[in-house]
Amino acid sequence: MRVNFKAIEGYGEGNRTSQAMVANKVELIQMLFDGLIESLVTARGHIEHGSIEDKNKSLTRAGRIVIGLQGALDLEKGGDLASNLYELYSYVTRRLIHVNARNDLVALQEVQTLMGEIRQAWKDVPNLLPAAKNLAANLGGNSLH
Repeated sequence: MRVNFKAIEGYGEGNRTSQAMVANKVELIQMLFDGLIESLVTARGHIEHGSIEDKNKSLTRAGRIVIGLQGALDLEKGGDLASNLYELYSYVTRRLIHVNARNDLVALQEVQTLMGEIRQAWKDVPNLLPAAKNLAANLGGNSLH
């Protein structure tokens, strides 16, 4: 995933295609968080119903998503934010292992809350990016006369 991000960044900031690709990168991360939250909710249901094998599959999927998000971080360019997210993702991975081993619904809720907050922050990103606003205005405002 990191290779694709670097390729996108090298394409050129002023290019509409590049701006769309950055928007797509944000959408991809949003989709990963949606899948993560879905896996956590599903794992909760499996724990509550005693379906241990299905719980394990849901938590394994959630863990893979977290590791993927962690691997996509650019620690060189991302500064403190990337470092803090890296540590948070490491913590979440440890908590998921704990949940899987102990069927701990309190720990699962903690992870779900943490990841839900970050998911919401990513949903707000397009509104914070001037390039995304300009792209949306350009794409929506163009008329063919």
